[in-house]
Amino acid sequence: MRRGLAGPTSVPQLLVVALATPSLWETIPVSPTVNQTAPPGWYPDPGGSRSWRVWNGDDWTAVTRPFGEPAPVIDAVAGVVALRRVARIGVVSFFGGLGLLASTLAHWPGTAQPAPRWFALDASDLAVALLILATVLYALAARALGGRLALALVPAVNVLYVSALVTTRLHGPTLAQRRLLGEAVLLALVVLQLHAQPWLAVVPAFIALVQASNLGELQARRIGSANAGT
Repeated sequence: MRRGLAGPTSVPQLLVVALATPSLWETIPVSPTVNQTAPPGWYPDPGGSRSWRVWNGDDWTAVTRPFGEPAPVIDAVAGVVALRRVARIGVVSFFGGLGLLASTLAHWPGTAQPAPRWFALDASDLAVALLILATVLYALAARALGGRLALALVPAVNVLYVSALVTTRLHGPTLAQRRLLGEAVLLALVVLQLHAQPWLAVVPAFIALVQASNLGELQARRIGSANAGT
């Protein structure tokens, strides 16, 4: 073994062999699943192709980048964590809390169809807690998107505000204005008429689905553009 390394060309030969050998992460198959606690970022494509693929914190996206240079520093993407949290927790907290509160008030003790007082009190407390959590998460998302602090801190208003900011970045201001007006009218209708029209409960669910989808799409875009200037 020592005689093999003693020749005058042994070191250059070792360097050639080392450079020609594929990197470990290029040769070892990657599991198609990622630990759910893994942060959003660029990872080797689980499909086996020689490329990076964006993991948005929940699932693999369609954003890829060929091997050949290091993965971009995903920490440079401002607001990705805030968008992820509001998409996964904030949307459910707000629309779930809003629906619970509206239903509880419609069956408050003393109404035509009252719920037990203990249930009404507990349900209203839970609804308020969910709405407070949603307000905080939406405020953080609004600030991450460059929104105004005055609007970001107003409960319920910041939900519509974030939706408008996200839609503006994805589809432009015209559609954002239309969606903002539509969501505001529908949510007001739900609050005012849910006690008489229970089917209106599907409206918040539909709005929540659209918002979660748009937030996920914006996450993927912002992660994918992390290296746009390089």
